[in-house]
Amino acid sequence: MNISVYCSANNDIDKRYFSATRELGLWMAKNRHTLVWGGGNCGLMGCIGDAVHDNGGRTIGMVPRALEKSGRVSEKIDVLFPCDSLTDRKDLMILHSDVAIALPGGIGTLDEIFTQAGGNTIGFHGKKVIAYNICGYFDTMIAMLDFMQEEGMVRGHWTDFITVASSLEEISELLKQE
Repeated sequence: MNISVYCSANNDIDKRYFSATRELGLWMAKNRHTLVWGGGNCGLMGCIGDAVHDNGGRTIGMVPRALEKSGRVSEKIDVLFPCDSLTDRKDLMILHSDVAIALPGGIGTLDEIFTQAGGNTIGFHGKKVIAYNICGYFDTMIAMLDFMQEEGMVRGHWTDFITVASSLEEISELLKQE
């Protein structure tokens, strides 16, 4: 399975997130899943690329030219897709993956989650996002989505497009349903 991973590219974050990210990367490589990601070498983005690649897994990096110019591109990319913008990057990641896993991240990660979920809600594709709720990171997002649901702002139910997992075991079970 090709799995997009959305996550932080910041280095100065809690080490628990790095530990869980390394475990996910090892699990992906062990289970022969291909990583589709932003191709950066910083933060959780660099960590997941290293973990998958260094454990024998395959990586596909969607790298905006601005990232190349800044020197923040991972050396662990097996297949490189250069792109012009973050919009192109998201489109390519969705196109080349079967599902996405969102790790803790910032505004860019939220943009990726909601771009993919939004495309699913209107039928552009049927690809879900799994929010990996490490240390309760996505609890406030879940509360916001529940509120939006209660207010009638979501067609269907938000869990039809975004599912939540708190462990690798839960992720594994969710992927069996895909």
